[in-house]
Amino acid sequence: MWLTLAIASVFFPGLFFLSVRSLGWAAPAWSLKDRTLLSSRMVSSVQATMATVSGIIVVLNCKDVVHDRYWLAVEYVWVLVPYMIYDIYVMYLCHWHKSKDTSEKKHSLASVRSFLEKDRLMVTHHLFILVVLTPVAQYLRGELGDFFVGCIFVAELSTPFVSLGKILMQLKMQDTLLHKVNGILILVTFFLCRIVLFPFMYRAYAKQTGIPIYMVPFHIPLHCNVANASLIAPQLYWFMLICRKAVRLYSGSPSDKNR
Repeated sequence: MWLTLAIASVFFPGLFFLSVRSLGWAAPAWSLKDRTLLSSRMVSSVQATMATVSGIIVVLNCKDVVHDRYWLAVEYVWVLVPYMIYDIYVMYLCHWHKSKDTSEKKHSLASVRSFLEKDRLMVTHHLFILVVLTPVAQYLRGELGDFFVGCIFVAELSTPFVSLGKILMQLKMQDTLLHKVNGILILVTFFLCRIVLFPFMYRAYAKQTGIPIYMVPFHIPLHCNVANASLIAPQLYWFMLICRKAVRLYSGSPSDKNR
């Protein structure tokens, strides 16, 4: 636990600052803002890939979805804790760089307040994972449910495609075929891994225990239902936003695609 926390606490910030510095050498014409935005998306993709691979490994090694154990289901949560803290900071940093072009020239309480107002849903999501889901995953569930923790990790599969889409827009490549193909991949992976994932987990439990799927919420602990409901709610909202963006991308004018 402590070693994993220590390594992750150094790895993600270190990778971010190394990326910012390396982009400065490779593309000296880029501003610090551009390098910060691109680096944040690259690190996000790295973490998402790590989480997805870890989740797939856990799922494949848990034949009994209730009782089977696999060490990554516990250990990778300790990777996520420092990553979530790092990501909140980097989200603020990206917000500040964007705002610096308009009004906020220096770091201040006003810039922090502006960030919390603009990105309150994402910040709340991260804090919920830290304050609620971490204790549930590490302590409250006891020796059960590694399979389902692995499934939650797999939800990160869509993140690299979301990050790639933002990178392509940053590089002014939003009218390319790659951006359109990536948009389809975002829709598919987000829908499967962040929406369908939850009924899939309930179905897996129902199949394991031999009960109808509609009875599953009454057979599992209340905190599991609350956690799942709290996780899927923002995913539905974000999926709605992605669908709106897709409509603009595939049927709107060039000016609409840049929004």
